[in-house]
Amino acid sequence: MKTALTDTAPAPRLVVDLDIIRANYRRLQALAPGSETAAVVKANAYGLGAEQVVPALAEAGCRQFFVAHTSEGREAREALAERSGEIFVFNGFWPAEIDTLRTAGLIPVINDLGQLQQLREHAPDLPCAIHFDTGMNRLGLDARETRAVLDGNLLDGLDVRQIMSHLACADEAGHALNQQQLDRFTAIRNALPGLPASLANSAGVLLGTDYQFDVTRPGLALYGGAPAPGADFDVCVRIEAPVLQVRTLQPGDNVGYGASWTAGRSIRTATIAAGYADGILRACGEGGMARLNGQPVPILGRVSMDLISVDLSDYQGEVHPGDYVHVLGADLDALADHAGTISYELLVRLGLRFNRVYTG
Repeated sequence: MKTALTDTAPAPRLVVDLDIIRANYRRLQALAPGSETAAVVKANAYGLGAEQVVPALAEAGCRQFFVAHTSEGREAREALAERSGEIFVFNGFWPAEIDTLRTAGLIPVINDLGQLQQLREHAPDLPCAIHFDTGMNRLGLDARETRAVLDGNLLDGLDVRQIMSHLACADEAGHALNQQQLDRFTAIRNALPGLPASLANSAGVLLGTDYQFDVTRPGLALYGGAPAPGADFDVCVRIEAPVLQVRTLQPGDNVGYGASWTAGRSIRTATIAAGYADGILRACGEGGMARLNGQPVPILGRVSMDLISVDLSDYQGEVHPGDYVHVLGADLDALADHAGTISYELLVRLGLRFNRVYTG
């Protein structure tokens, strides 16, 4: 098939709707009206572009942002430009990063007594947050260190902006660990009155007001992923991959590497310009879903580095090279389930070679 010459060649692109991110933020605010809603923007705002996402959230009213590393915090500060906002660094700090923390106005989250001692020695005036582990056993002061802090007044003289913990099983509302962590964190909060407290991630917000405390820290829900079964936030991102070729297969014809899919009848297929180099996992193949003009076009065979084949058997209408097939969008969580992973992974793996388009 031939296409007309145009000034702009069709190319794979990643479309991010900033209005949807702002709407999801406002919805999360409404779900926790007694709390301040922060935003987790680590990993380049879950792969969507912190440079654009951070200012959009600030315009929606967000004043607290969370990142994993000091380098991400510096990028978030640059994205905020002249806008006000506190930026917390989950992984704490190394002494060599103190100058960067100061100049970028970042707040390290202290995770153990060693970091607390380094803060006292090298930067006692630097604002900080304190992470108490209440059952996840990943980061944060363990039970022994927590008792030492509470009994020994080890926070005296420090500029502590927030205390926090992190829920391990918030996506399972009935899990017994949720209540255990809530009880442990409530006891810590009662021992440190006057300090803003934060426990709830996206799924934690949905557990109700007992878990919301003073500050909530949603991440995935901002971008439209389902943080828990039944949660329904609007997905802000879609891949648009152009059709490169339309083919008609006969019974017995194979598709892709390994000849893993074989036509049982005469069907039409389209080959589109996207693959696992763009973040569409190889595991998304054979049965994963894409869409053309809103109609489902299942993925056939294996996802290649740069190419995917889709089934046009049930598609109503003509298809030409240059037409765009959409991946992700409202199918984000379903595609993640099909690939045996979670929507977080699909988002953060989105490739850098996409032409990124921001709307809203």
